[in-house]
Amino acid sequence: MQKLQFIQTTPQQLSELINEGVKNQLAQLKKELQHQENIDELLTRQEACKFLQINSSTLWHWTNKGKIKAYGIANRRYYKRSELLEALKPLKKQMK
Repeated sequence: MQKLQFIQTTPQQLSELINEGVKNQLAQLKKELQHQENIDELLTRQEACKFLQINSSTLWHWTNKGKIKAYGIANRRYYKRSELLEALKPLKKQMK
């Protein structure tokens, strides 16, 4: 166990240091949770097209070919942002 000594630190200053540390940790946790929510977000067809910068016919073809998975409720289609990101694959550079 490590020991920590605060020399010439008032209880008020110590309290402020602890509060600042807790605030920083909470802010970081909040950012991580918001990022996770954005990844699992459902996108409409239009939003998916805008996200991938493609037109709707390309999205339709990719969905029918199984490159992208669509989810439906009634006659509406949705796409998971995380799955769209997973569908993007790095291109291999050809060596000459």
